[in-house]
Amino acid sequence: MKTFKHTLVIGLALSSLASAMAQADQTVLIGLAGPLTGPSARIGKDLENGAQLAIDAANGKHPKINGEAVTFKLLSEDDQSDPRTAVTVAQRLVDEGVVGVVGHWNTGTSIPAARVYHDAGIAQVAPVATGHAYTQQGFDTSFRIMGHDDDGGQVAGDYALNTLKARRIAVIDDRTAFGQGLADQFVKSIEAGGAKVVSREYVDDKTIDFSAVLTNIRSQNPDLIFFGGVDSQAAPLARRIKQLGIKAPLMGAGGFVSQTFLQLAQNEGEGVIALEPGLAVAQMPGGKAFEQAYKDRYKAPIELHAPFAYDGVGVLVAAIEKADSVDPQKYLPVLRAISYQGVTGTIAFDAEGNLKKPSFTVYEVKSNQWQPVSVAGGK
Repeated sequence: MKTFKHTLVIGLALSSLASAMAQADQTVLIGLAGPLTGPSARIGKDLENGAQLAIDAANGKHPKINGEAVTFKLLSEDDQSDPRTAVTVAQRLVDEGVVGVVGHWNTGTSIPAARVYHDAGIAQVAPVATGHAYTQQGFDTSFRIMGHDDDGGQVAGDYALNTLKARRIAVIDDRTAFGQGLADQFVKSIEAGGAKVVSREYVDDKTIDFSAVLTNIRSQNPDLIFFGGVDSQAAPLARRIKQLGIKAPLMGAGGFVSQTFLQLAQNEGEGVIALEPGLAVAQMPGGKAFEQAYKDRYKAPIELHAPFAYDGVGVLVAAIEKADSVDPQKYLPVLRAISYQGVTGTIAFDAEGNLKKPSFTVYEVKSNQWQPVSVAGGK
């Protein structure tokens, strides 16, 4: 009797262990990399929230891969918006066994991390990184799901010239891969259109006092000021422009349109103009439903890029399911050729991994709210 009980206990233990191992084998890890701490943590958390909603939606359909039930799980890592940390984080995700990664947030982190993912042979779907250089590295594992800055700079330049009728333009950038690259493309566009850059100024991505550069700019009497940078700096820049009595409106492209800008601008952002990749949430094919789901789950409005993180996970899962395999060698060719109907629109990639037919929306702050005023591209 004692031997039987002992055998039964061992049998049950082995059965439980086998069951646990089976469950572990059915978990498919998808990585999320972004700034979850530091000045940009609100954006990183927004990306993580969007990605988690997509994971939940995928699991809600009870997915099967190669005939076996699977559960997708999000594994998040904090790159602190720092290029060196991004490389460490990327390697950690690879070592943890993720089948693909949605990230990183900006171009400066996405570029060095891309090599790690390429060497590991797994997909990196960047939901936001807009610097063209990210996909110009030639890695067949790199993808992005919004328009890049070469296109954005051209569209912003066209809007400055043809809609705002600007001819004397001051340009500031934050010296990041994103900010400088965007400003350079904008300058090419406006100069090709006959406008003049009357002042080219530089700050870094930690600058909060813009008095010196704006004093130089004011002496040139521009009719538009363009800033290559993001919301946390654009807001104090907008306030200082008003305080110095400069009449030229402020314009940016990518990274301005957020609740954070409105809060930091303290009602002095009125008239600020920004071009953002993609459509306004209300104009996205699945935007309204996504926005409601986001608010229901997180009890807060979308900060900035959550829909793109949602689609980053969605298109990766779709490729895995269509390939019926979590093996990157099998799903990567499917991902490259995919046409996926996402919340943000149709996602399909060109030979470099860029989004085909990207849309851009121009916003303006009116009554302390970002209002879409024009759409370009996406045809």
